[in-house]
Amino acid sequence: MVSKDNLQVRVSPVGLAIWPDYRTIWRWHFYAGLFCIPFVMWLAATGSIYLFKPQIEAWLERPYDHLTLTGHAQPPSAQVRAALAAVPGTVLRAYELPQTPTAAARVIVSQGAKQVRVYVRPDNLQVLKILNEDDRFMRTIFRMHGELLIGDRGSNLVELAACWTIVMLITGLFLWWPRGANGLAGLVWPRLSGGRRQFWRDLHAVTGVWISLFALFLLLSGLPWAKNWGGYLKAVRKLTGTAAATQDWTNGRSSELAQRRGQDAATRAAQSDEHADHMGTAGMKMAGMAGMTLPMDRYAPLDLMVPKVAALHLPPPVLISPPGKKRGGWTGKSDTPNRPQRVDLTLDAGTGAILSRTNFNQRHWIDQVVGTGVAAHEGQLFGALNQALGVFTALGLLILSTSAVVMWVRKRPPGQLGAPQALSERRIGAGVVVIGALLFIYLPLLALSAILVAVLERLILRQIPGVADWLGLSRANAP
Repeated sequence: MVSKDNLQVRVSPVGLAIWPDYRTIWRWHFYAGLFCIPFVMWLAATGSIYLFKPQIEAWLERPYDHLTLTGHAQPPSAQVRAALAAVPGTVLRAYELPQTPTAAARVIVSQGAKQVRVYVRPDNLQVLKILNEDDRFMRTIFRMHGELLIGDRGSNLVELAACWTIVMLITGLFLWWPRGANGLAGLVWPRLSGGRRQFWRDLHAVTGVWISLFALFLLLSGLPWAKNWGGYLKAVRKLTGTAAATQDWTNGRSSELAQRRGQDAATRAAQSDEHADHMGTAGMKMAGMAGMTLPMDRYAPLDLMVPKVAALHLPPPVLISPPGKKRGGWTGKSDTPNRPQRVDLTLDAGTGAILSRTNFNQRHWIDQVVGTGVAAHEGQLFGALNQALGVFTALGLLILSTSAVVMWVRKRPPGQLGAPQALSERRIGAGVVVIGALLFIYLPLLALSAILVAVLERLILRQIPGVADWLGLSRANAP
């Protein structure tokens, strides 16, 4: 028997048990928490802000949603030309349908990987504001949350922290699991009359059990955005023949920028081909200037498409984009954060008619699962209740982290890290081997980092007496 805080775990004398000893689980929980807590607090804070993206963006953009117009709105094609003239050298990336008759037009233009949002008055085509898409407030919060504002390296760190937070939560549930407990106090609600040490222990344990499942969902649903795990998923889908033609999310900063550059290059190539076709066959003779040609307005199709797409009343924002390849068609889409409501359209440039429509439930089941998870992760799947659950989970993670730090500071022996001491004899847990194998298959970055930690502990840290004592390691035993 190994006993700690009145919790007992039975181990097999032959070295193989269903579960490892309590102290080993406690050590993994301790080290996982020590690494993860700063990231958990950062992600909880930034994620709480991002939950309210629709409300925050509506508040920030209110000056451009209710303009006092002095005349009739100009056609969308004219609004696009005004935006392009304001940012020379760019091409149209998307025209966003106005949500009210008095709202400024939002035109997104691009140059390479750079995308710029231009706000245009619909009546006199005055440019009200020019804003780099990456400088938008909620876009900055998104990058702070997912990549720490340092690109792929930040995405890798966040993914690694997410993997070890999963370990922290699972081991925490194992440690919490009642063994001979008397009543629910200290398990479902904290005891308030047992002194500070018991209060902080109960607050930590009870908060963990209430929010663990929600936190695990947030961690798992956020992985598709990560650079490594998202690439891992794409590779698996390619091998199994389940890859989507166009994925509805990006994997890391470099992937996003590469996608933007590809879209920009494709649009410019399509416009170049279109210009050549017009010059060769579809030019119009300018009156009084024989021998000269005037290409047709490439943005005129918008004037036909916008009313046809608006009549569908798709969830906003609704974007219309020009062809991205030679002989390609215009496309429209609802880019609503509630992803199960998203719709993709192909449009006829000559008539504005809807040629095809793809709803969310027509996508591959993997895309549906990921999209639904992302919508719930962002707090947009089922309205205010979804946001409230997100805030509840974030606050729980902050309480969990704070209580862990308090307990660590209060209990840490002077001159030591405070990790639980390693046992002189270790037992291999068959149950944890199975769970660990499944986690390592699902989370390759966790597997690599765990192997690195084990090798570092066995070959280096245990061989340095001062370090081994500080870390609570037994130099005679394997990690």
